[in-house]
Amino acid sequence: MSAQIISGKEVAADVRATVKAAVETLPGQPTLAVVLVGEDAASQVYVRNKVRQTEECGMRSLHHHLPKDATQFEVENLISDLNADDSVDGILLQLPLPKGLNEAAAIEKIDPAKDVDGLTEASAGRLSLGKPGLRPCTPTGCVILAKRALGDDLSGKHVVVIGRSILVGKPAALLFLAENCTISIAHSRTADLPALCREADIVVPAVGRPEMVKGEWLKPGACVIDVGINRVSAPEKGEGKTKLVGDADFESCVPVAGSITPVPGGVGPMTIACLLRNTVLAACARRGWDVPAGF
Repeated sequence: MSAQIISGKEVAADVRATVKAAVETLPGQPTLAVVLVGEDAASQVYVRNKVRQTEECGMRSLHHHLPKDATQFEVENLISDLNADDSVDGILLQLPLPKGLNEAAAIEKIDPAKDVDGLTEASAGRLSLGKPGLRPCTPTGCVILAKRALGDDLSGKHVVVIGRSILVGKPAALLFLAENCTISIAHSRTADLPALCREADIVVPAVGRPEMVKGEWLKPGACVIDVGINRVSAPEKGEGKTKLVGDADFESCVPVAGSITPVPGGVGPMTIACLLRNTVLAACARRGWDVPAGF
């Protein structure tokens, strides 16, 4: 037996195609504003991809770049200006911020109606209470990938989420709970984590520990949605070379799992796709437009 490889690139392309088709039916053009602070190379790449994919889907993209020595006031003042700009539907603050800036305080300045990353306290509260709202992008992508592998009805599936961060672990658990799954949230203090994982229909490793989840931890046929992205040394590729790996040990998991996301090319591409989807949802909610069919 060998696991089905769930291609995040393919699923993300499908989501973007749905977004593009939806945008064409709307009476106006949704607008996403991205705020980048500093010169972090990885963040600059992410932002360029977000801007490009936003425009490819027929939406308007605004890109604001503040210098690395920008003050907390300048960051929050820009966010306040974007909140007040009625043409802006979504605001994305690219993380991490340079050292010395308070990320949590800056995020809380974002109008929840424009919080397309789903990270404000108001968005988290609406998710927790089961009320409509904008959901965090990476956890949403995890659910979509699980549905691609297992079908749209996840009712009764036992999901073990490894990690309790506010960015992925907790919201992923709540989103799977909303799909009528049974949820276990595991973490560094969990007793006998391998035994717990062996009970799971779906395992979602999201702890940032390279190749932690082994094939022997899995129930045969389980679905693995690997959120981890870790850069490790790769001497087999040459001296000083590195490679990206997930939180699951891909090689040992593939013979046991029923389906698994690769790293890279799994959960990662879904994050931007779900961001674009959220921008359409935010625009519809703010402007009183009907949500397009298929959303």
